[in-house]
Amino acid sequence: MPKMKTKSSTKGRFTLTATGKVRFNSAYRRHRLISKDKSAKERNQGTKIMCDADARRVKRFMMPNA
Repeated sequence: MPKMKTKSSTKGRFTLTATGKVRFNSAYRRHRLISKDKSAKERNQGTKIMCDADARRVKRFMMPNA
């Protein structure tokens, strides 16, 4: 049986916290920022913690060795 490999795309998109939660960058912050209101830009700043259901799926299928 071959080794389970981490999907290459997840290496740049997700990181794991010390407690095992999945951290990701917010979307909608790259371009067309003039048409977005200030609250939407602030809401999408920085990194977020993924919900448990999605995090379980990411860790199981994309990062099996994590």
